Amino acid sequence: MNRPNIWSEGREILFEDNHLLVINKPAGLLVQGDATGDEPLSKKAAEYLRFKYKKPGEAFVGVCHRIDRPVSGIVVLAKTSKALSRLNEMFRDSLMTKTYWALTGKPPIPENGTLVHWLVKDTVRNVTKAYSEKHSQGLRSELHYELLGQAGNRYLLQVNPVTGRPHQIRTQLATGLNTPIVGDVKYGFIAPLPDVSIALHARQLQLQHPVTKEAMTFVAPLPDAPHWDAAREFYK
Repeated sequence: MNRPNIWSEGREILFEDNHLLVINKPAGLLVQGDATGDEPLSKKAAEYLRFKYKKPGEAFVGVCHRIDRPVSGIVVLAKTSKALSRLNEMFRDSLMTKTYWALTGKPPIPENGTLVHWLVKDTVRNVTKAYSEKHSQGLRSELHYELLGQAGNRYLLQVNPVTGRPHQIRTQLATGLNTPIVGDVKYGFIAPLPDVSIALHARQLQLQHPVTKEAMTFVAPLPDAPHWDAAREFYK
């Protein structure tokens, strides 16, 4: 069996122990399988673990959260059922701090603040609509944002979602601030990026280890893509 070629420690593999596998997901890769039949991150992770530990059968990989296919950045996978169960509870109850970086074509006004919407997902069209008033079918969704600065001819925003809804950051920035994410034509940006990704990156995740209870912080390097080059100066 050939070793999966997308994995390198420190780049794609951010952390691994007996219970967790933390991946810096490339844009364009599904987290979990869908109707397209394309190989997802979960399958690649299982192959990686099977190869690394010379397992005769399938390696256990549990998916406890997802980021959208065109989005890059941190995905936490569980290697044990105990970790999966506890991570599912943590993500459901928002018991962690998630930080995203997003590039937009214009600065947000105001430059920092909180957005609250009620989001309704159209599963047929795979698009989410945001309502500023309470909606009977909507899920309350909240995020905090701040402008970090100008990155070339784009603007770099730091976003901390309080809730975790499908397409939440994408639709809230587009609807609440009229600042669609660069490349996100589904939510109003004028043109796609050459690699068909969108300029949204799950940059940092802080959580308590589901088994050891240790406080952990994971940080994912930005993708090697030209549209992110000017944002690298904001590394701390």
